[in-house]
Amino acid sequence: MAVDLSETTLSALSDTVGRPGYDRAALRPGIVHVGVGNFHRAHMAWYLDQLFEMGEGHDWGLIGAGVRAGDAAMRDKLAAQDWLTTVVELDPRGLNARVIGSMVDFVPVDPQAVIRAMADPAIRIVSLTITEGGYYVDAKTDGFDAAHPDIAHDAASPDAPKTVFGMILAALRRRRDAGAEPFTVLSCDNLPENGHVCARTVTELAQLSDPALAEWIRHAVAFPNSMVDCITPATSDRERALVRDHFGIIDAAPVVCEPFRQWVLEDNFPQGRPPLEKVGAEFVADVSRHELMKLRILNGGHAAIAYPSALLGHHFVHDAMADDQIAAWLRTLETQEIIPTLQPIAGVNYDDYLDLIVSRFANPEIGDTIPRLCLDGSNRQPKFILPTLADALRAGRAVDGLAQEVAFWCRYCEGTDEAGNTIAPNDDNSDALRGHAIASRSDPLAFLKNRAVFGTLGDNPVFQEAFARKLKLVQDQGVRAAIRAYLSGA
Repeated sequence: MAVDLSETTLSALSDTVGRPGYDRAALRPGIVHVGVGNFHRAHMAWYLDQLFEMGEGHDWGLIGAGVRAGDAAMRDKLAAQDWLTTVVELDPRGLNARVIGSMVDFVPVDPQAVIRAMADPAIRIVSLTITEGGYYVDAKTDGFDAAHPDIAHDAASPDAPKTVFGMILAALRRRRDAGAEPFTVLSCDNLPENGHVCARTVTELAQLSDPALAEWIRHAVAFPNSMVDCITPATSDRERALVRDHFGIIDAAPVVCEPFRQWVLEDNFPQGRPPLEKVGAEFVADVSRHELMKLRILNGGHAAIAYPSALLGHHFVHDAMADDQIAAWLRTLETQEIIPTLQPIAGVNYDDYLDLIVSRFANPEIGDTIPRLCLDGSNRQPKFILPTLADALRAGRAVDGLAQEVAFWCRYCEGTDEAGNTIAPNDDNSDALRGHAIASRSDPLAFLKNRAVFGTLGDNPVFQEAFARKLKLVQDQGVRAAIRAYLSGA
């Protein structure tokens, strides 16, 4: 019989379910984390739970925080179950579950409550999972978007901020004025050079209202880069039913994820850090090559399969990977055009990493969806595909496959799949993308004229020729003909 998850019911859970063996009441908070979604709980919170289980780092308990309405809903769910979360690893060899207890509190979703939590000198790390698009990056310049209404508000009202970055600034100001050491700001988002991007947003927002604070932050606050990885699908009734029926737990917000995690961090934590290397995290002097490997091979691989699979009508990622053409397209693009843009990493074999990625994508237990991979293309393509394309062009390498990927995205942006089914808008810029995509039927280069996405890359004649040729093929003959042509070298 299923039981409601709470501290008092842990002892009633099945012996097949892991649970904290440490005294949660003895944990002391050391981290405030903003963005308590599925990925955070499957990743950072899981690593800390593993560390606490070893009897280590009990002064690094997590306090959750948030700034959106959805964060308030998550707080309500977790409060009812004493901040516990069931994490189910979707291993094809057999599912396993553990209730993790590394979160000790979740402050009310109120700016002043968040600021007070961050300003507490016991907090030595403020970490973020706010999505790739949450850093106020200007799509046209790739710089700080100082004109965004949220930023303008926080610059004008620094004591009553709306954004997480305004809250970070307010907390840092309080700590500076009180003579307390600043916390380290750790981005856990899937973003190239996430620490540098976070530092730029924080300091440039500070510059708008308090240049002296901005200068102090530049010298006193650490923003380490990190690379994070764990495929974590959204939670629906399907996942809640799985946890209830398979493990006997009624959890309002369980997390399911693949049985793989990776976390590589720049070792730059002036106020200390939990010894996460004891549970599999890797601390290095420079994260950039690991980060680029993941962004290009894994995230670029997701982008590569997303749009042709959607056009063919695939819904689940594992079904797409069971399509021999899609699988061959992915491997060929990766080996011929993506991996050659990467510099070597000591101890890393890129072919082995690609094999791992393919097996992860093919895992039928995850239930990851093609629609999820297609989300927010105007934000993801410039991060996961276009930099690879630019590097290949600079090196004089072949770009037919990368141009084909962009052509698949263009065809997808028209808004229908190959069977004529409507594709629901899933990008903040859907209308503009659709207009450019439809215009490309008469002018093949119309899609590349979207400066907000392509910048000057769309002016490159080598890219223009390859894109126009590949787009015509997919428009006239369809996805499968386009893939066949690429695989045959045509």
